[in-house]
Amino acid sequence: MNAKHPESLMMSHGYVPEWSEYSVKPPIFMTSTFAFPNAESGKQFFAEAYGKPTDGEPHGGLIYSRLNNPNLQILEERLALWEGAEGAAVFESGMSAISTVFLAYLKPGDTLLLSNPVYGGTHHFAHHYLTSIGVRIIHFTETTDLVRLGDELIASGEAKRVRLIHVETPANPTNSLFDLKGLNDLRLRIQDASLERCMYSVDNTYMGPLWQKPLDFGADVSIYSATKYLSGHSDLIAGAVVGSGEAITAVKTLRTFIGNMASPFTCWLLSRSIETLSVRMTRQTETAKKVVEFLCTHPAVSRVYFPGLESQGVRQVALFHAQCSEPGAMISFDVIGGESSAFKVLNALKLVKLAVSLGSNESLAQHPYHMTHADVPDSEKESLNLTDSMIRLSVGMEHPDDLIADLDRALNQIV
Repeated sequence: MNAKHPESLMMSHGYVPEWSEYSVKPPIFMTSTFAFPNAESGKQFFAEAYGKPTDGEPHGGLIYSRLNNPNLQILEERLALWEGAEGAAVFESGMSAISTVFLAYLKPGDTLLLSNPVYGGTHHFAHHYLTSIGVRIIHFTETTDLVRLGDELIASGEAKRVRLIHVETPANPTNSLFDLKGLNDLRLRIQDASLERCMYSVDNTYMGPLWQKPLDFGADVSIYSATKYLSGHSDLIAGAVVGSGEAITAVKTLRTFIGNMASPFTCWLLSRSIETLSVRMTRQTETAKKVVEFLCTHPAVSRVYFPGLESQGVRQVALFHAQCSEPGAMISFDVIGGESSAFKVLNALKLVKLAVSLGSNESLAQHPYHMTHADVPDSEKESLNLTDSMIRLSVGMEHPDDLIADLDRALNQIV
């Protein structure tokens, strides 16, 4: 095979048609277990699965669909290609992926450095579960001086307990960008001070593997709600983690015993979807840029949050150019008049669906303050510019003129 680009490799990588009656596309392997050619093979397959010494060359044989399945393996091999990763692990939901990463790297007594804001589910899991088992949470924002934070952690002795840095960038829903390189520098300082491994994970759901590649900036893993852009059709729930061999091994080991891998059918659907990932995200991003131009001039809109926009500030613009190739298709904006005005706009939309989630081929809008981020304390929301005037818009595949007309009609309800 001469193809080198992920867009081309999505069509065939990891699949041998001769093994499946020469079917052009992989069939769905709806089976719980796989027969061994002989007892010796069974012995070797299990030894490999549990990391024990084997007599022969690694075979990667199939055993049981909780451990491996052709649809799962094909999908994971293809996902790894987008970021040039050594491996990938696919889960039954985005939160399943995030929580497994946290549990793989953290234990009672450890400290998690967590960006703020993050997706409401991540915030809830960290503050309602991790803290209950003795994990300490230290937040940082996009304005945090990372050098000073490192100084404070080292001086206080807290650096010895930091085992994971997790950042969501762009942040949901404010689109704030965090310094990926600066966070890796902080991680390295923590490791030098503690002489212990500190892992570094990035929730890259907003940008997808096209517009931002966290592994290039030192991250151990990139995490995705595969429900979003990777799927792009609002017809499945899934999560994914891609990263270094060391990191993925730890995550997959825990996944094996929790049993939260994606089903064969979900993997088959995702394999279908990532074939069009580049085309979909490119179209959505171009449309989003036009929608942003419109929103920036509408009298009912007081602020637009979008990566690379000058109103985001000089530092945010610099980060955008340093670590992103495109701004993506997620837009947040404040309307004049607070919550009541935001609700009027949301209720007036016709083409855009009023629903949570994002990254699909239909446009979706919601009110983060009272919906996806309802669990975040109100005082915290205010400090993060997460206002009750904010509407979050996920731009889909509709024609930009029709989307703008729908938004214009809805916004005119409040001016």
